[in-house]
Amino acid sequence: MLKPSFPNKGEIALWLGIYVTVLIWSAINPHDRFTWFLETLPAIIGLVILAFTWRSFPLTRLTYWLILIHCIILMIGGHYTYAEVPLFDWIQDTLGGQRNNYDKVGHLAQGLIPAIIARELLIRLKVVNGMAWTNFLAVCFVLAFSAFYELIEWWVAVASGDDAVAFLGTQGYVWDTQSDMFLALIGGIIAVTLFAPWHDRQLSSL
Repeated sequence: MLKPSFPNKGEIALWLGIYVTVLIWSAINPHDRFTWFLETLPAIIGLVILAFTWRSFPLTRLTYWLILIHCIILMIGGHYTYAEVPLFDWIQDTLGGQRNNYDKVGHLAQGLIPAIIARELLIRLKVVNGMAWTNFLAVCFVLAFSAFYELIEWWVAVASGDDAVAFLGTQGYVWDTQSDMFLALIGGIIAVTLFAPWHDRQLSSL
C-alpha cells in the first residue's frame, strides 16, 4: 500500500488528465512540427519512464507535480517555439526587451526540477552520506545535465541545419548557452534550499 507521501489514484488520474490535455493542445497546429517533436520528446520520454517505475519506485507527490510542470513548460515551448510564446512577447513589448525570454523559464526549470529528482534518488538509494553531499551532487547533476542538453542542441543543429533554428532559440544572443546553464544552476540552488524542507517532509514519511 502506498504511503501518504505518494500520490493516490485520484491524483494520478488528474496528473495524467492534465498531461494528456496539454500534450494534445500542443500538438494541434504547432508553429513548427519538427520543433514541436524535439521540444516535447523529453516530456514523452519522461512519461514512459514514470509509467515503468510507478509501481517499483514511486516518487513523492512533490516530485511528480514538479515533473508535470516541467512537461507543460516543454509542451508550450513546443507549440509556439520558445522564441514566440505570446505572453513573453507581450512582456518583451511592455518592458522594452530585445528577446522573448520564455526559454529562460525553461532552463530555470531544467535546473530546479531535475535537482529534486536527483535529490530524491540520492537520498532514497542512499548513494552518499550526509545532506550536504546530497545537495552538492544534486546541483552538480543539474549542471552536467544542462551542459549535455546544450550539446544535444548543437548536434541537432549540425545535423538538421536551418530546421533547428527554432529549437536552438538563441535569438541572436551571443551568451545564450552560458546564460542557460547559469539559470539551470540557479534553479538547482533553489531546489536544494527553498524546496528542500518541503521535499524532506515528504521523504521523512517513507
